[in-house]
Amino acid sequence: MNQELKQHVLKALSKNVRYDGRKCLEYRQVSVEYGISESAEGSARVKIGGTEVIAGVKVETATPYPDTPNQGNLMVNAELLPLSNPKFETGPPGEQATEVARVADRAIRESKAIDVHKLVLKPGERVWAINIDICSINDEGNLQDAATLAALAALKDARFPKLTEHGEVDYDSEKTNEKLPLAREPVEVTVIKVGEHYFVDALSDEEKAIEARLTVGVTEKGTVCAMQKGGDAPLSVDEIDKMIEIAQKLAPTLRKAL
Repeated sequence: MNQELKQHVLKALSKNVRYDGRKCLEYRQVSVEYGISESAEGSARVKIGGTEVIAGVKVETATPYPDTPNQGNLMVNAELLPLSNPKFETGPPGEQATEVARVADRAIRESKAIDVHKLVLKPGERVWAINIDICSINDEGNLQDAATLAALAALKDARFPKLTEHGEVDYDSEKTNEKLPLAREPVEVTVIKVGEHYFVDALSDEEKAIEARLTVGVTEKGTVCAMQKGGDAPLSVDEIDKMIEIAQKLAPTLRKAL
């Protein structure tokens, strides 16, 4: 870690000000655009300041997983494109891409955002499979919160495709007007700790000074549905409680953009 950068960040945080003039617990402007892809069953573009992420939902039929024969399938993938940040490389998903996908998946899955029991076409044999692909377009910090918000927005936008009389998906026809069975709308707020200071929506340079971070999944009722700890510094129970409290307070800011 660049100690000079960290000291600069700490000096700014002590005055409750950020590189771009925001306060510690203030997000950049958040925007959500639906239906950006004609080929996907659902899609969305999310911008948090200069950070931009797109997500698409592909709906297909599949065999249910052996341990969940009466539930539909759900999978989340993330690809961090080199065009969005010079440190991202082409090829298989790296550590950060894997974490972005897993943490977004956890919020959606653990909150039971999708009623997977309503995705069953024939118990034990045929179900709907929901595949969410997340792609970074520009990374200026806080990809995780943007990625999860984009995934949720794409799910809200999604419509089931038509089935032929033989039960095959007809992608050539217009999509139906039937939405996915969404039961909850989880968003994720990543709270950063540097020294004694807490802040959210970190810029790329601020992320380099992170000591600890906690990504908290929060439903529309304020219930915590998922958490992911990052950074090298340990967190006490009181610190975790503080970070959860901040996430619960700020989650409506993100959800409002939907």
